[in-house]
Amino acid sequence: MAFWHWAMMALQVLALAFVMVIGVVALVAVALFVLDKRQTKDAILRNYPVIGHFRHWFSTLGEFFRQYFFAMDREEMPFNRAQRDWIYRAADGKGNTVAFGSTRSLTIPGTPIFMNAPFPPLDDQFAASEPMVIGPHCRVPYTATSVFNISGMSYGAISKPAVLALSKGAKEAGIWLNTGEGGLSPFHLEGGADLVYQIGTAKYGIRDENGNLDDNKLRAIAANDQVKMFEIKLSQGAKPGKGGILPAAKITPEIAQIRGLRPGEDGISPNRHREVDDFGDLLDFVNHIRDVTGKPTGFKFVVGSSRPWAKFFELIKERGDEYAPDFITIDGGEGGTGAAPMPLIDLVGMPIKEALIRIVDLRDKYGLHERIRIVAAGKLVNPADVAWAICAGADFVTSARGFMFSLGCIQALKCNRNTCPTGITTHDPHLQRGLVVEDKYKKVAAYARATISELETIAHSVGVLEPRQMRRRHVRIVQADGTSIPLDRIVPSYHSDAQSVESYKVPTHM
Repeated sequence: MAFWHWAMMALQVLALAFVMVIGVVALVAVALFVLDKRQTKDAILRNYPVIGHFRHWFSTLGEFFRQYFFAMDREEMPFNRAQRDWIYRAADGKGNTVAFGSTRSLTIPGTPIFMNAPFPPLDDQFAASEPMVIGPHCRVPYTATSVFNISGMSYGAISKPAVLALSKGAKEAGIWLNTGEGGLSPFHLEGGADLVYQIGTAKYGIRDENGNLDDNKLRAIAANDQVKMFEIKLSQGAKPGKGGILPAAKITPEIAQIRGLRPGEDGISPNRHREVDDFGDLLDFVNHIRDVTGKPTGFKFVVGSSRPWAKFFELIKERGDEYAPDFITIDGGEGGTGAAPMPLIDLVGMPIKEALIRIVDLRDKYGLHERIRIVAAGKLVNPADVAWAICAGADFVTSARGFMFSLGCIQALKCNRNTCPTGITTHDPHLQRGLVVEDKYKKVAAYARATISELETIAHSVGVLEPRQMRRRHVRIVQADGTSIPLDRIVPSYHSDAQSVESYKVPTHM
């Protein structure tokens, strides 16, 4: 009897709880009904109170359902599942072999197909990527050991543990790390990596009270041995013509101190450098930074049209090759960022596959192939992307979002909201706990090594012994009719060498 007594009491309690829940739901529904009918901003909610909220919820959740359930491996944007999965496996140190055949369509116009040599070098003739000197005329030139490096991501745009993991990973892999325009933080230095200090239009970290360049602060930054080069940012792919945007919600007192900002205010960079009104001013600015620091100096920009840049290279030849920038970073219009207006991120700026070739050809036409190094950036995250860029004429390739994926990014598209679920682009301590530096830095290094290794595999397959020996003749581009044409037939190169795909020379040091 006692058992049935307690069972009946439990059922009564459950029934009462159920009634209370139903009552609460009903009250919430009535309140929503009244509010929805009275509000004037949303026509759907006004006409369909309560149930209209489902549309908003489903719209919000739609991107996540598409990502995990509906999109095919190579459908998603900006990066598809196949691209992300390759990076995740590489970062975990897992093999990237696949079975049964490629899921990539080889008939889509623009797809690169690398031309394997009939008699490639033997495995024991395999050579690693060679170091390359940047800025031979500088007081302190830089010998870059890696062809693949980390592009600019500011402390502020990304979190403290993310910066530290990138720096430690870059040190482990022997690659450089670009600071982004947010200045030099202790976490960039703590990891021990070679650093490229980016000078944005706001000149964070080296500015005076009025936002102008402070040579004394610049000189102090250059005195640090870890800072190897300086990159003047004219523009970036996601928002050409507009400066950086760091929402006030992401500006902590520490970030404000590093950048020279006041907490609570948005960090808005001017749309260009006030000192640079024309190509003459640009060369003057490059040479001023190089004179003050003694280190290689270049600039980063997005190509709108290559035609005006012919005047820039003509001006270099007039002044002398020693006045040239030591490197030029070309960012494609498909580049990413944490926050940018949609018209700019969608519609402005030449894609990297067109921009890179145009600037490489101008450099080579004016005889500056050995003087100016070209760095390619903009959605180049997998070995084939890097290999294409080298074939097109780049000396180096940098990636930001590829390394974000190696940190665990899931493409949640929350970079501008301080709610990044993986702790990469947020300053919420609770969310940052998910990014464990001692684990993630190893993934950063593993991703870099895997990308370089497979880049070298592609180079070996086409018949050369070092990636920078690849030329446009080594890659074919799929056309609209499904056939492919060698890239050098589409865009002949000004630069060539004696080495062909059928013959190669084994280096004497091997």
